[in-house]
Amino acid sequence: MDVDFTDPGFVRDPYPRLARLREQAPVSWHEPTGRWLAAGHAAVEAVLRDRRLGRFWRDREPAAVYEPFNLLHRNQMMENEPPVHTRLRSLVARAFTRGHVERLGPAVAAEATALLETTGPEFDLLAEVAEPLAVTVIAELLGVPPADRHRLRPWSAAIVRMYEVSPSPQTEAAALTASQEFADYLRDLAERRRAEPRDDLVSRLVAVRDGTDRLSADELVASAILLLNAGHEASVNALGGGLVALLRHPDQLARLRADRGLLPAATEEMIRYDPPLHMFVRTAAADVELAGVTVPAGAEVAALLGAANRDPAVFTDPDTFDVGRDPNPHVGFGAGLHFCLGAPLARLELRTAVAALLDHAARLELAAEPVQRPTFVLRGYTAVHLTKRP
Repeated sequence: MDVDFTDPGFVRDPYPRLARLREQAPVSWHEPTGRWLAAGHAAVEAVLRDRRLGRFWRDREPAAVYEPFNLLHRNQMMENEPPVHTRLRSLVARAFTRGHVERLGPAVAAEATALLETTGPEFDLLAEVAEPLAVTVIAELLGVPPADRHRLRPWSAAIVRMYEVSPSPQTEAAALTASQEFADYLRDLAERRRAEPRDDLVSRLVAVRDGTDRLSADELVASAILLLNAGHEASVNALGGGLVALLRHPDQLARLRADRGLLPAATEEMIRYDPPLHMFVRTAAADVELAGVTVPAGAEVAALLGAANRDPAVFTDPDTFDVGRDPNPHVGFGAGLHFCLGAPLARLELRTAVAALLDHAARLELAAEPVQRPTFVLRGYTAVHLTKRP
């Protein structure tokens, strides 16, 4: 069964067609994109974990035109395999520790509460809470000064639109401009932090060493931009999509209000039910058998994360939103070697923001139909208007 990833009806609700694709075969050939599609949970797990399927960056051509975009990707961990991936992730992870993320908890809670207190009886969750919260958190972590933070979201949004199946020429031009401006800004910030270190991630990335090893200037810029893009893009989309799902299931909202101990499970269910990332592409370094299908060396396989997260072979009543779901082995953060480095931060933000919303208003309702992004790979909304009542 062919799937049109750009069809507005599919983008609006991809799950019925993804279910039919999964039922047809866990792995199938998709002629329009020239890729294999993995839709079953076991097949997606295999794609994400099999070391013969990797990320092997190839510069977009013509390379001279796409150099600003290419530079950010050829030097980042997500587009490389060991030993390059191992080296980059090791150096970045030492500066991006779980303990440091957990220490951000009180500050994230205070920021979420402060943002909500400025909202009126009706407000846009994304513009007034989710976006400024996510940008503030990742900017604080990296050390981007408050006066510059308004530039981050537009740069990030322009770059990540290149990850869709068929980006337009206008999308590509905007991404190239954003890539260049973002890189120039990070180079300047890194130089300032090298001269005057502070307690932030860029300062630690500038200083971090492994024996005689350290991040090159290009690697530092690419790593910082990856963390900025992934760190707030996914958080915004996860909160928007997760809260829409919660409000559309009032019985589950009431259940969560009655038992805050369900909050960790509820936020995992938000990521499973409507994940912010739906596709992750790998390339076969050798012939690989997946679910009885041989993927030849050099071929691409797209792991469809949203399809895997609704697989009835793994999840009971997979189309049901259940804030107490346990176990919940979703693949919303990936799996294997490329498991999301920022998952602890994303989980912290989502739990904290949902808790703040529940504390802020006794009743929250959708004030209008949420406005959906016209994209599949990065799934989310552009506006989620809420009404709060005492």
